[in-house]
Amino acid sequence: MNRRDLLKAAVAASLLPLALSPVGRAMAGTRNRLSRLLRRVRPGDPAWPDAGAWETLRQQVGGRLLKLQSPFAPGATAAARAEALAQIKNPFYLSDNPALTQTSGWLDAWASQPSTYGVAAESTADVVAAVNFARQHHLRLVVKGGGHSYQGTSNAPDSLLVWTRHMHDITLHDAFIGHGCAGKQAAQPAVSIGAGAMWIDAYDAVTTRGGRYVQGGGCTTVGVAGLVQSGGFGSFSKHYGTAAAGLLEAEVVTADGQVRIANACTNPDLYWGLKGGGGGSLGVVTRLTLRTRELPTYFGGVFGTIEATTDAAYRALIAQAIAFYHGSLFNPHWGEQMGFSDRKLELSMLCHGLDQAQMEQVWAPFLEWVKARAEYRFADPMKIFAMPAQHMWDVDFMRQNAPGVMVTDNRPGAPKHHAYWATNVGEAAWFLHAYQSAWLPATLLHKDRQDALVDALFEAAREWSVGLHFNKGLAGAPAAEIAAAKDTATNPQVLDAFALAIIAGAGAPAFPGMPKPDLAKARRAAASIGKSMAALRKVAPNAGAYVSESDYFRRDWQAAFWGTNYPKLLAVKRRYDPDGLFFVHHGVGSEGWSGEGFVPPT
Repeated sequence: MNRRDLLKAAVAASLLPLALSPVGRAMAGTRNRLSRLLRRVRPGDPAWPDAGAWETLRQQVGGRLLKLQSPFAPGATAAARAEALAQIKNPFYLSDNPALTQTSGWLDAWASQPSTYGVAAESTADVVAAVNFARQHHLRLVVKGGGHSYQGTSNAPDSLLVWTRHMHDITLHDAFIGHGCAGKQAAQPAVSIGAGAMWIDAYDAVTTRGGRYVQGGGCTTVGVAGLVQSGGFGSFSKHYGTAAAGLLEAEVVTADGQVRIANACTNPDLYWGLKGGGGGSLGVVTRLTLRTRELPTYFGGVFGTIEATTDAAYRALIAQAIAFYHGSLFNPHWGEQMGFSDRKLELSMLCHGLDQAQMEQVWAPFLEWVKARAEYRFADPMKIFAMPAQHMWDVDFMRQNAPGVMVTDNRPGAPKHHAYWATNVGEAAWFLHAYQSAWLPATLLHKDRQDALVDALFEAAREWSVGLHFNKGLAGAPAAEIAAAKDTATNPQVLDAFALAIIAGAGAPAFPGMPKPDLAKARRAAASIGKSMAALRKVAPNAGAYVSESDYFRRDWQAAFWGTNYPKLLAVKRRYDPDGLFFVHHGVGSEGWSGEGFVPPT
């Protein structure tokens, strides 16, 4: 048996239990059906659309058909390359260039390469034309709004891109009732948002100018549609739940080119699938309507870094931090992160609904414990502050009261409110070495399990930096928000998780055509990240992962991303996209295609 046959046999043996399950049988049916279809075509294939066909599409979309080229491609102009190099750390520039993505690639996984053509959609009719064209001509179809996908799902070479960035209208509603829901649902405040809007657009309209709150992402430049479809955690999800759970209605173009409304009363199965089933798998969302909430008086933050002088002192610091979190922070008021690495505890916590005196009172016992011991020092001074909640995303207010915290888009003509957190600048165009996540069950906070959790964190932090994102686990949230999240496609593990552990590493931008990264160094980093996560999995061996922040190479992705919800999601996929027009890496139904999505698996 040669090496290739041996690998096939090993993979087949590892998948046997899945193949015998109902999910496995459904996936086999999908593969068998797709294997009878023509493969998708690439440029140069005889079936690739001719110039006349492309011209017809161009006319259908009002001239908004683009021939795409990366500014780093050999044929790009010097001016385009110079602009790209100058703006490469500006996430707004990356979003506004249909040939680029927010991540430049992933080690041994994928590279950011533009589609051959793109439709710069400005209307739902433009999206319908693009979907119909891709289906009729057997093209690989890609959907991109903000372009933040770490998994590379918003780009693919030799494809047709549906680029929704220009669909960014926002409308506030005082009393919204979904289509077909009159007499079945009470009217409620809401906001309708175009699929190409970023969260800073939504926050500016809903909070800064509207005085209310919409649950969205922590990173301001993430696309609204992609985040909602992936589940959607923000800094205050411990209080408001997930963005997916706040979805009231969506307009979506399905694979047959039909425009459908999806809500609790109309196409409810599609509606459920869009709430956390992953972007780019079930259709092209063109508009979303999300519930809005009352604002608290204050949002606040706690920032600082504590360093230990010895390993023993560091383990004791981790133990104290976990006990403090469980006793004082494990509630709807607190979200965001504690980071563990290099004998340091990095605090970047955000708070909902407490004033500064109340926040200081909460943190006083922990900080007094640290100050009383000579084996610790504050590498970064502690900062505790509260601010009027309505000014959280107010660029002018932040510039005057917290200079440097937000960075504005410096391009001429950029919208005044377009700004991103300075802490996110490192993510713009980064080249990922590895990215892993795991939901940690709240049972690990019980007194009889805390020592095991502390030991695992200590061991993991010796290999790589570990972040505990408390707002990305819903344990400790209000019962109503947990119930709402339960009625989404997100892995049910999130309901009982106190945090999402994230362990990741990345390097400088490395779009194709730029200087290549140090691959040996990157692989060493990836190996260390794997060892670090393995330490945490000792105490959470069956932990699922957040689809948007997860390992590209994860083999049990169906169970990891969606758990017991996957069979239902696959049924929705087969109903609305039976021939698999919509394909993304490790997306619902992607088992029916090869890794690139052009041919059925052999």
